Formats: sequence, C-alpha cells, structure tokens
Amino acid sequence: MPRTTARRLALAALALGIVADLLFDGPALGLNVPIFVAAILGVAWVLRRRGRAPDPLDAWLPVSSLVLAGFVAVRADPIVGGLDLLAALVCTGAAVAAFSGLAVTRRSASAVVATGAWVLEAGLAGAGRILAAARPERRHGSRRLPEWAGAVGRGLLLGIPLVLIFAVLFASADPIFRRGLDDVLGLRIDLGDLPGRVLFILASAWFVGGLLSVAATGIPALERSSLGAAARSATIRADRVLGTTEAIVVLIAVDLVVALFVGLQLAYLFGGLDTLAAAGMSYASYARRGYFELVGAACLAGGILVGLDLNIARRSRPYLALAIGLVGLTALVLASAALRLQLYQDAYGWTELRLYVAVSIVALAVTLAALALGLALDRTRWLGHAMAGIAVVSLLALNVLAPASFVAQRNVDRIIHPELVPADGQAGLDAEYLAVLPDDAVPILVAALPQLPEPDATRIRAMLVDRRGELAAPADGRWILSWNLGREQARAALAAMP
Repeated sequence: MPRTTARRLALAALALGIVADLLFDGPALGLNVPIFVAAILGVAWVLRRRGRAPDPLDAWLPVSSLVLAGFVAVRADPIVGGLDLLAALVCTGAAVAAFSGLAVTRRSASAVVATGAWVLEAGLAGAGRILAAARPERRHGSRRLPEWAGAVGRGLLLGIPLVLIFAVLFASADPIFRRGLDDVLGLRIDLGDLPGRVLFILASAWFVGGLLSVAATGIPALERSSLGAAARSATIRADRVLGTTEAIVVLIAVDLVVALFVGLQLAYLFGGLDTLAAAGMSYASYARRGYFELVGAACLAGGILVGLDLNIARRSRPYLALAIGLVGLTALVLASAALRLQLYQDAYGWTELRLYVAVSIVALAVTLAALALGLALDRTRWLGHAMAGIAVVSLLALNVLAPASFVAQRNVDRIIHPELVPADGQAGLDAEYLAVLPDDAVPILVAALPQLPEPDATRIRAMLVDRRGELAAPADGRWILSWNLGREQARAALAAMP
C-alpha cells in the first residue's frame, strides 16, 4: 500500500471515529445509524481504488445498506431494529468491497462467503497494515542516533501513553491514588469520561479504517482467482465426491419418510379424519402444535438437497426426479406448518414470534421454488444469492408490517370484534404481553382505548401512563441523533391521550 494512500486512510478513519463518538455517545440508536452508514459509504467511495470501476450489478448493495439503516430510525422495535442493523452492516461491507472494483453479486456463493471473511478480517486487522504502511521512510545517509538512544525513544513512545492511561484509570478508581498523584505532580487529573471516549474513537477508527482499506486496495487474494472460474457452469463435476447411487439412496430414504408424514397430514390435518381415535387428542389440539418443528424439517430437507447437488458426481434423471419430488413434498410440509400456525393464531391471537414464523414460512416457500428451479437448470450454486435476496425482501416486509403494531392491532380487534375468535379460542386480552410490546404498538393501543371493555381499558391505560413517563422527551439538545419515527409517534399519541 503506498504511503500516501495509507496516510489518507488513517486520517479518514480517525475522522470517522470522531464522528462515531459524536453520533453514538449518549443517544439511542435512531437517525444516527443511517447518518454514520452514509458517512462510511461516502468516504469509501471517495477513497476507492482508481482504474477499477465497480460492477453495475453491485449497485443494489449500497442502496440496501442505506435503506436498512434508515429503517433503524423508523421502527421502534428492538428485534427488527437489530436485524436491520446487522443486515445494514453486512451490505455495507459488501458495498465497500464492490467499490474497489471487486465483483460481488456475480460470484458464486462460496466466493461471496470468502469475500465476507476477508472484509471481516480487514475490519479487525486492516488498520494495522495501514499504520505500518504510513510510517515515515528512513532516509539513507542521514545521521543515526546511537542504538541505545533509539531503543529508549521507542520505549518512551510506547510506554508514556500506557502510563498516562493507567494513571487516569487508577486516579478515577481510587481517591487516595488521585490525591497522591496530585501531590506529586501538582495537578489534578479528573478527565471524566474522556478515556472511554478516546478508546471508543480509536476502536471505531480501527474498524472503519480496515473497511476503507478494502475500498482503496481491494482484496488481492480473491482477485487472483478468476471470476469466470468462480461462476462457470456446474456441469463440470470432476471434483465431486458423491456417487449418483449413494445420492439416490439418500433421496429415496428421505422421500419415503417425508411422504409418509405428508400422507398423514392429508388424511388427518387436511382431510379431517378422527384424530381423537388415532392419537387420543382432539383435532384442535392436534392441529395447533408442531409448526416450529415442521419449519425446521423443511430447512433440513432443503439443506440435504443443496448438499447432495453440490457434491454429486453425475446428475441422472432418477436423481433429478427424486430431488424435485422432495421439494414438492417439503412444500406440503410447509403448508402443514402454515395451517397449524393459522389455527393457533385464530385460537390465541398473534405474537411477534408467531409473525416471524409466518414470514419465515413464506420465505422458505419462495426458497423452495428457487431450489426447484436451480435443480432443474443445474444452477443450485446460485441458491445462496437467491436466499440473500429473499432474506433482504423478508426483512423489508417485516419493516413495512411493523410487527409490534401489527400484533397489537390484531389482538385488539379480537376484543372489539368477538366474532373473530373461534368457539374454542381464547377471547381475553393479554395486557401483560401488550405492555412489553415495543413503542410501535403504542398508537394502536391509545386509539383503541375508548372501545376496550373494562377492566381491559383500565389496565391498558395504566400501562400507557407508565410508558408516557418512560418516553418523556430528553432535555438535552442531542435528541435529534436518536430520532426515531416509531418512538416519536408513540410520544405524540401518549401526549394526546386524555
């Protein structure tokens, strides 16, 4: 890495570390997240490697990063916000790699995973390489100090900052040590939160500097490998280790057990045979259980198919027929999980977890369709790309739905409209659960108060009064950095509550 480039990266990383401290020291996550992500992307674009244009197919990466980071300032839901933040960081790392001219989207799933590992390594260790490259060059013929003097000087450069840090920490922790230090030095060391802030700035600069180094220098280890080799057709299977017969035997065994289960579902769950006589339980009890396990079974079946197809030496027609048959059977397993979940929700109402399961079932169904297409066209190596796209779309759908708001509205509707609850369902309002929902649910509950019967209305009102105290607007002027649409809507609704 050229010394000039290294110094520019170091200065930019330090500046972004200071920005991170200003944005995140005190305020909660909100508007500060998209601001910081936009700053990283902007600086990475300015410092990107010249002469290597980014791949146009990678243009969705920075856009997705900004959109997902923006949703952190929209949804006041810790779970959804955490998923948004994680996905935004992943897209930011991929976008930084794309800025360097390294094609990301076009690469195979294994190459994308390798790219992610290199970007993570750069975030953890890349700043060290920047500092090493930024050191001044030793001039030949210049007068050199004695070896012992150079050693002492280097020792002081390393030791003095450490001594100061220890002195500040000890002085902050022990008043006697602080008093003695004041007596010896004749000065008072009381830096408050300065050491912590300096440490946060340096840590942020270290990680961001590593990311910027990817944009400025690329990932040489990956660029030495041919993109065409990474993306060539999978019809060449000389390196595959699994025989066709073995794969067919595995598929026959799995198909049989899944087909047996699907047959029982068609008879008892969908067909309405007597579950009390067959299993000793009512149809309602039989149908309202097991959806978590079925979702797990669908994931396992998909993993088996991908593993077999990536390792089989030759894809014969019987193998393809059995593989696509397993996809169809797995789709029926998902249908069983979806029906069970629907019946459970009809009886007991919605929770955020049940909503996440419902979205995951839809995502798995779309993934199965992509897997069937990949098997038919011998393109399963692109399934990872399809899954990444499905995951991003699913997360965006969750943000649009606003899980807390969705769940609160559906549970309130069950009280206001009792006809929505089946005869054997639970019609009561779970005020304790509604009380712990994120702030996105507050406007729904405030609007529903006049229509709720007693004593539900009294319990919900008491909970909302407590929430109003918790959401009191901060007195300092830095609240704008943590601005969040869902939180502000909750404050406005609570302020208007009589």
